[in-house]
Amino acid sequence: MSEYINNSSKREEQLKEVIKQLHAGKAVAELREEFNDLLQGATSAEVVRIEQALIAEGLPIEQIQFLCDIHVALFKQSLDQELPPEMQPGHPIYTFRAENEFAELLLHAMDGKIAQLAHHDSVSRRKELAVDVDKLGQFTVHYLRKENLLFPILEKYNFSGPSSVMWGVHDEIRAALKKLAEEFRNEETPLQHLTDGYQVLQHTIREMFYKEDHILFPSALERLQPQEWETIYRAEEQLGFAYVSRGEDWQPVGEEEIEREKVRSEEKSQNEEIKMDELALHVGKLSAQQVDLLLRNLPVDVTFVDENDQVAFYSQSRERIFARTPAVIGRKVQLCHPPASVDKVQHILDDFRAKKRAEAGFWIQMDGKFIHIRYFAVFDEEGIYRGTIEVTQDITALRQLQGEKRLLDD
Repeated sequence: MSEYINNSSKREEQLKEVIKQLHAGKAVAELREEFNDLLQGATSAEVVRIEQALIAEGLPIEQIQFLCDIHVALFKQSLDQELPPEMQPGHPIYTFRAENEFAELLLHAMDGKIAQLAHHDSVSRRKELAVDVDKLGQFTVHYLRKENLLFPILEKYNFSGPSSVMWGVHDEIRAALKKLAEEFRNEETPLQHLTDGYQVLQHTIREMFYKEDHILFPSALERLQPQEWETIYRAEEQLGFAYVSRGEDWQPVGEEEIEREKVRSEEKSQNEEIKMDELALHVGKLSAQQVDLLLRNLPVDVTFVDENDQVAFYSQSRERIFARTPAVIGRKVQLCHPPASVDKVQHILDDFRAKKRAEAGFWIQMDGKFIHIRYFAVFDEEGIYRGTIEVTQDITALRQLQGEKRLLDD
């Protein structure tokens, strides 16, 4: 066994050197010809471990993200020999793959329309393609479930590098979808610009199909335990699905017992009381149920990150602005953001710890709403940093207020 482990480690080190040559500018075809014997039989697990090791050695995620398609091209012949997982309808992986198949059907139809547009440009065809791009945009909920359900659990198995790279590509696809829909609706957008933009987009989306089927999904099936698939299954409907309804053939083990325990826990919480400390300026007493109702009905979303940068709590308000699922609890907050935002998040946390600032605020426009996001440093009575509170609020209506209102509407 030790000989096998040593040989396997040596093989991965050699494969890593091949990828380093790729990043140095050597052509895929040249490397494939030179290292054909070594590349034969490369598995998705090896690709994952190699990318993870390169990130650990200091190679920027952005550089791996930029060359991710070339990595796959290098190992494609070997990865094609690995059969994609066959799962029962209802299993999270089956649902992910079903969404990919429907998205592929939509892309195939759009391929034909783009060819027609290139042959004969018209306003009506552009508008029809703009609608198709909007429909393709619905597919991004597929990425949302990956980021908030699958990635957090995989990170517990030291699978953070590939997921970070994928998240970066997700954001590229989101931005490209939004931009392309606007350009198709603009009659003055040059035809070549439209067709070029679509070709880049469809290639990126289809390459992600391949990476999921041959790297992400096999890696998840290899690592995740039955109870972790249950966790994903129970939270999926909260985030939603793209184009498909979840099947019913596969059911998580222990689902009935989980529901019974939930009922027992809720009954118990109604009678438990949390006494407020008057010295901390909190007066009164509330049951656990009342605390839950209070947080659930606040007009803001609240998330608490502890002193170790781990997400410890989020409020489940009626209409959350940003997705949160139980899988995020215990996750490093840096991993809860796309790679492009991590430096900003870390800067805020560092400033809070150093007491350079006590709060930080941002505001963005999203889906026609004006969103205000604020971060507050939390210190105990001795001045020791204990974490960060994130408060998010839709202030679209508040920005329109003028004058005064002193009476209740009828």
